[in-house]
Amino acid sequence: MKHLLFVCSQNRLRSPTAEHIFSQWPGVAALSAGTNHDATTPVSSDLLEWADLVLVMEKTHKSKLTKKFGASLKGKPVIVLDIPDEYGYMQPELVQLLRTKVPRYARL
Repeated sequence: MKHLLFVCSQNRLRSPTAEHIFSQWPGVAALSAGTNHDATTPVSSDLLEWADLVLVMEKTHKSKLTKKFGASLKGKPVIVLDIPDEYGYMQPELVQLLRTKVPRYARL
């Protein structure tokens, strides 16, 4: 089972969409979180330790994770998907972007 953690800012649109899509894939467990203190599910050390691969939507998310949780990452891969905050939850264009980008990084 491959554990994927998707991270955006608020954990309301992009990362929950990714969690919804990939939690349905065979052999994948997916969760999502946000870097902001008021995110629906804030990123935690426990979530980072659970993940085999962390996929963030923007470079700023990777920077925040590295700064705040460097020790918890312990060399774990953090992939920047370069998906801007301009999509709604389950918006077809976002779904297509995720289905195109994530499998190549997660080897799904």
